[in-house]
Amino acid sequence: MGRALSGDLRARVLKATRDGLSARQAAARFGVGVSTAIRWVARASMGEFEARRTGRRRGSILDAQEDFILSMIEEQKDITLNEMVARLLEEQDVRIGRSALNNWLRGRGFTFKKRPHTHWSRNGRSL
Repeated sequence: MGRALSGDLRARVLKATRDGLSARQAAARFGVGVSTAIRWVARASMGEFEARRTGRRRGSILDAQEDFILSMIEEQKDITLNEMVARLLEEQDVRIGRSALNNWLRGRGFTFKKRPHTHWSRNGRSL
């Protein structure tokens, strides 16, 4: 994992690029990675001059739709993820991917089993 770099260093690299140095030259001058300097310059061109907050993202757009999602599951126990994604788009105007919905559901303890669990037999043949 990389080390945290100061905001002052970021400001000096960005000032050097504004004064005419390339991101690669500024990286060499201030002793930071080339990809770091390029990323800082790219983000600065979009108006992002400060470091992003560290840590995991909190919350999801699906948190506000939790009651609707749970009601869909209660209404139809064998509803598929594709059907849920379609209903979220149609009825709640929430555009979400199937895998994101799956991750959200798994985070709340929902799993999908294709058939009920059965014990294997010690006497039977193995396939």
